Amino acid sequence: MNIAEFRNEPPIDFSLPEEREQFLLALEQVREKARVGEYSAAPIIGGELLSTAKVAKSENPSNPEESIGKVHFADEALALQAITSLQGGLEEWEALGFQRRAEIIAYAGELMRQKRRELAALMVLEAGKPWGEADADVCEAIDFCDYYAKCALGLSTPTHLMPYLNGELNHYSYSARGVAVVISPWNFPLAIATGMTVASLVCGNATVLKPAEQTSLIAAELATILREAGVHDSAFSFLPGIGEEIGPVLVGHPGVHLLCFTGSRAVGLEILQRSAVVGEGQRHIKKVILELGGKNAIIVDDDADIDDAIKGVLYSAFGFAGQKCSACSRVIVLQDAYERFVERLCQAANDLIIAPAEQPETFVGPLIDQESQQRVLNLVRERQNSLSLALSSECPDTGYFVPITIFRDVPADDPLWREEAFAPVLCVAPATSFEEALQMANDSDYALTGGVFSRSPSHLAQARRELQVGNLYLNRSITGAIVGRQPFGGFRLSGVGSKAGGADYLLQFVEPRSITENTMRKGFTPELA
Repeated sequence: MNIAEFRNEPPIDFSLPEEREQFLLALEQVREKARVGEYSAAPIIGGELLSTAKVAKSENPSNPEESIGKVHFADEALALQAITSLQGGLEEWEALGFQRRAEIIAYAGELMRQKRRELAALMVLEAGKPWGEADADVCEAIDFCDYYAKCALGLSTPTHLMPYLNGELNHYSYSARGVAVVISPWNFPLAIATGMTVASLVCGNATVLKPAEQTSLIAAELATILREAGVHDSAFSFLPGIGEEIGPVLVGHPGVHLLCFTGSRAVGLEILQRSAVVGEGQRHIKKVILELGGKNAIIVDDDADIDDAIKGVLYSAFGFAGQKCSACSRVIVLQDAYERFVERLCQAANDLIIAPAEQPETFVGPLIDQESQQRVLNLVRERQNSLSLALSSECPDTGYFVPITIFRDVPADDPLWREEAFAPVLCVAPATSFEEALQMANDSDYALTGGVFSRSPSHLAQARRELQVGNLYLNRSITGAIVGRQPFGGFRLSGVGSKAGGADYLLQFVEPRSITENTMRKGFTPELA
């Protein structure tokens, strides 16, 4: 087993009638299980499933009247209990060694593979993800299990380094950091939750997973899979809860060694600030890994293939209703192609199907919840007063839908050009030269993804050198990074840490140790019985 042997999980081909029939059946089965109350999420601490007084329903964003299951939210006391439990199980879990932990995590990936259609169907209903997006989420989760299991094997054997003195033995090895807290988002409710959690576990850290409130049921399925795969009850806790209530407890606890978060910039920076405080009895500095989003731009050169550019922008901007940190929210078009591009983009975007996520033809589904819907509707309404609206499409009345919205001629100092919207809202602006386009793209607090459509080799080479993003895509869409192929992550205020799905990602979850022994000792002391 090594990284070279890794193969990505292939997505389902929904163009095949038999695959569509199987997925429709999976949706029916998930709905039936939901009707009889089989889906629920509750805290799991020390292997014990705990009911709580605070219970909420998890709803279908496409149809909020449809309940998918119940969620028992943890309180501060349970958060403290979870950390205490993990402190007690850390030593035994780390003692298993990298080899055995890798086997457990790889088996978790196999269990996901066996129920991939159910997991994707549940995601369609709880997260509002269209079919292809939900299936890709499951594929990515499986990939994280397989890839990190293989990466972990490379950390298992100490590296023998060159001696400095005669008879000197130098070894370089890795050990677990300790107790880890993983706080995962709702937009990739299985993939990102899985990636951060299994990376921590395979490195020997006792880990608590705190999922986003909106997608707790999907996260609960992950918790079940990890336990079934063999993760020790004392090394894993599952803690659904309201972030504002239990987040500060988890982040500030002096027994926590590592924090791994994907979400909003505001919350991430608060976590970074809180984690810098050394609590009573704490003898370590907390490691923090943050992925915080982007304001991503695509540049369309005046010699670009317009058909390819429009296709790439549509998928990047409006796939999963723009609710991806990698989504395109700014398009910069060279002046000579600007009017033609805007006209054709609006025509194509207006033809995209906005519908409930469970319908196979859906391209744009709902936003995740009512709060997000109202925020975006208010934002669009406000910006219409000062910006030129190029398109506002029709959308369903039932569910948390918002129109596909395109603003043109957006100035670089407008809030919508600079701030993340996390919605199917796109800003378009012209540039007089390719150099100006690059400057406009780079003029951002974020540096996550970016793209260029051009037929000019010199412009593509210039973009490679000068476009300041963590993931650059040339003549293709800027979303859909694949584990092991396009390791994902940015810099500036897009986050801090090594790229997810990359060969060096696991190094964040371990402590490196150097051990030097002078083997030129004089004699041996016999072992005592």
